[in-house]
Amino acid sequence: MKQVMVVRTDLKMGKGKIAAQCCHASLGSYKRCDKDKIKKWENEAYAKVVLKVPCVEKLFELKEAAIANNIANYLVTDAGRTQIPASSITVLGLGPDEDEILDKLTGDLKLL
Repeated sequence: MKQVMVVRTDLKMGKGKIAAQCCHASLGSYKRCDKDKIKKWENEAYAKVVLKVPCVEKLFELKEAAIANNIANYLVTDAGRTQIPASSITVLGLGPDEDEILDKLTGDLKLL
């Protein structure tokens, strides 16, 4: 079991901004997840992986694939108070879910 956060690299966010956006994605996806999956994930190592994509279009493709595969997901939309414009979509949170299920969607992506 793991949770995956997928970050846009084209926004050129700083490390702290990325960390905050990943936290939003993690909590948002967690809140939408099936209770049985959450319980299983919590009984393991709470694994989280952060991956990268070059553009917002790739985030939308992954979100559609997540919906089609019944994977909990959450897109983070930034408020625009610091580094990037308001309404920028920054990160997609996926899961927690089984490793092999998430790997089907994200296995070709690189670590951030």
